Amino acid sequence: MNLTTILVNGAILLMCAIFIRHTLQRARYFLQMLQQHGYKTHEYRHWIGDHFVSKVITAEHILYNAVILLFITAVAGWITYISAVVVMVVFTLFWFGPVHRYKPEKDKKPLIFTPRAIRLAATLAVLTTPMYYFFGDFIFSAELFTRNQLVEEPVGNYLTADPYFLGFLLSVIDIAIPFLMFPAAWLMKPVETSIQNGFKRQARRKLASMPHLKIIAITGSYGKTSTKFVIHDFLKERLNVCVTPGSYNTPMGICKVINNDLEARHQVLVLEMGARYEGNIQELCNIAQPDISVITNVGIAHLDTFGSREAIAREKATLERSLTPGGTLVLNGEDDIVRQMGADRTDIKRIVTGEKYQQVWADETIVNTDGTNFTLHWKNSSSASTRVKTRLLGKHNIQNILQASAVAREFGIRIETVAVAASRMEPVEHRLELKKNGDLTIIDDAFNSNPVGAKNAVDILCSFESGRKIIITPGMVELGEREDEENRQFGEHIGRSAVDLAILVGKEQTTAIREGIEAIRDGEKPELQIALSLFEANEILNHFMQPGDVVLYENDLPDSYNE
Repeated sequence: MNLTTILVNGAILLMCAIFIRHTLQRARYFLQMLQQHGYKTHEYRHWIGDHFVSKVITAEHILYNAVILLFITAVAGWITYISAVVVMVVFTLFWFGPVHRYKPEKDKKPLIFTPRAIRLAATLAVLTTPMYYFFGDFIFSAELFTRNQLVEEPVGNYLTADPYFLGFLLSVIDIAIPFLMFPAAWLMKPVETSIQNGFKRQARRKLASMPHLKIIAITGSYGKTSTKFVIHDFLKERLNVCVTPGSYNTPMGICKVINNDLEARHQVLVLEMGARYEGNIQELCNIAQPDISVITNVGIAHLDTFGSREAIAREKATLERSLTPGGTLVLNGEDDIVRQMGADRTDIKRIVTGEKYQQVWADETIVNTDGTNFTLHWKNSSSASTRVKTRLLGKHNIQNILQASAVAREFGIRIETVAVAASRMEPVEHRLELKKNGDLTIIDDAFNSNPVGAKNAVDILCSFESGRKIIITPGMVELGEREDEENRQFGEHIGRSAVDLAILVGKEQTTAIREGIEAIRDGEKPELQIALSLFEANEILNHFMQPGDVVLYENDLPDSYNE
């Protein structure tokens, strides 16, 4: 075999390697997107539809196959086999060598190779590998990557691959990857269901073995994670408390904490219960029935999956209906829907927070850049009041503290102890968390965003007396048909505020916010900049910022929302 033969065979193998690398990176990327959508194939399907041209079947796929068709019909008869191989390798390298489309420099929420993700990846490999074997056997005439002596060329023997056909079939496999996620997920569904049921049984058995344990469950459209951590901070002053970390609010998240972290020494288990569909909270209560239920509010978060605020209210009320007889229900009296919950139950204790109801309330409130200062009042069999100072920002955190203090009172914790614990509390990560970056002040509210919280965050930004005010936001998502209207109102709020620069992340995503700002803003304030990603937004910020400026990061969409 001479040098030319070796080089041509190497070129064919290089062409295969380029495509396999590209396909593997696509497989990793689409597995990440499926994971970000909770492994729910119907949500993943909607995402596929929204990103069909930019991610699924791209311009590179279309142009590549158009070139193949052109060469087969008009050019193939005029060039040699070696020339055809060279041409196809060049086009393959040019269009499929780069993988940056599926491998960003930074992932805001990277793929986590959990056992479930590994099982799904293995299933995808099982579905994909036979395609390579079948096509390889087909296009190479004999065994895969084996020279065939039937090919006669003046310079020697080659792999018997038609370069056009090889490129076409490799591109077909590349295109198929996002669609193969569906059968992979469907095939694994019975396995995952069986595994999850096993974890649920284990969690229920463990809870049954701890009759002394008191279970506190918190739900609400927003504020539940912050309220959960405030409850934990109050109770840990006197009790051994086990609490779910972060936003662990799904069946498997709760089971993981119960099975792995809950110990016999614990007296209280604090659980956050989230929901995106009707029936989610009931599934959680079937694992851990609460002795104390806390409902923060009924908003319009996840309106895209619930369909209406009434459906959201029904779902949140599940926590009241599942409360054990003799249990305690803590309700936010500022929410018209929430304060009515449990009114027909005579076998539970209801506590409604808010000044109007004179059970647990706050007055003489001062909110500024140093935090929040107010007087906390309890009234029950006996009355008590104390001044509370906390580093937590915003009026909504007062409501969280009120509900948490109502829970603490049920465990016999004194109001003075609550005040001391409140003074020590640190903001929850990415929830109005105040940070310093050199001479720049940062308000990190990037975890998620809702209509009430987003406007409140802008007000907090504008309460800073020094420096220019900058907001970086992609707006709000998962609000269904109301998403555009809510984002437009958010934009109007920004336009009326003292914000100096608004950096909007995503040209299409932030159209409604931009319209709202432009409808209200006076002259050139606030200045508007559009970024295609969070990383580009930070580059704009670096060019604009000056010492003493204050920056609010309001919401941070996952990678699946990048434009």
